[in-house]
Amino acid sequence: MEIKNIAVIGGGTMGNGIAHVFAMKGFDVFLSEMNEELANKALKTISSNLDRQVKKGLISDGEKTETLAKIHMVIGYENIPTDVNLVIEAIFESKEAKLLLFKILEKQLNPECIFASNTSSISITELSTVCRADRFIGMHFMNPVPVMKLVEIIRGYVTSDETYEAIKKLTLKLDKEPVEVFDYPGFISNRILMPMINEAIFAVMEGVASKESIDSVMKLGMAHPMGPLTLADFIGLDVCLAIMNVLYEGFNDSKYRPCPLLKKMVAANKLGRKSGEGFYKY
Repeated sequence: MEIKNIAVIGGGTMGNGIAHVFAMKGFDVFLSEMNEELANKALKTISSNLDRQVKKGLISDGEKTETLAKIHMVIGYENIPTDVNLVIEAIFESKEAKLLLFKILEKQLNPECIFASNTSSISITELSTVCRADRFIGMHFMNPVPVMKLVEIIRGYVTSDETYEAIKKLTLKLDKEPVEVFDYPGFISNRILMPMINEAIFAVMEGVASKESIDSVMKLGMAHPMGPLTLADFIGLDVCLAIMNVLYEGFNDSKYRPCPLLKKMVAANKLGRKSGEGFYKY
């Protein structure tokens, strides 16, 4: 099946980025948000990010206009056209919320539509239990979506080869690099990344070094573009904690236990860039 139009559920950081890259490649995108305010915010973010690409000489003003014309804002996912070929869920990281959404979409959208989740850690197999499991797959984009090349393509237990090949081919059309991953907690990216961030937080809590020193060691000694604590602030400490909880519960292994300092900071709403303060102030 050729994928020509898609729906993206959720216009936050990941959702608006996903809509951005699909629209740039000529796909009609129906971007769904809960209300007008959130929809306008998503469209404004996409426009600003396109302006940044224009200033860098990556695209022309005309290409920006064409891209925005391909994005159709939809208030409420119940108003998504029923004939879309692919729906990508990019709502907040809650298994219960995602299950409810897919259960509703299963009844609403055409039977040929492929369902995908941008979840960063939740089991694709579990999410597929309420809908078309053979046509269900994970498409885990990296943040910021317009810049990062990787897309983890996660097979659920019964994801069909046809579905996988269609999504792999689609990912290549976006000029992204698809990497096949099987369905285990955290997949590959977050199973490796989040324990590193969590260990960096333990090092802060235990007084091994300052946050600046820890970040400097990883940047200068390991050639990371940013230190793990700066990265945690960028991702959002609440998201980091949610992923660590998925790993801890999924593997039942103490090596994945979330650092108490991470839990305390989230409880205090020190979430990083999104709240104005995390390990650093913004």
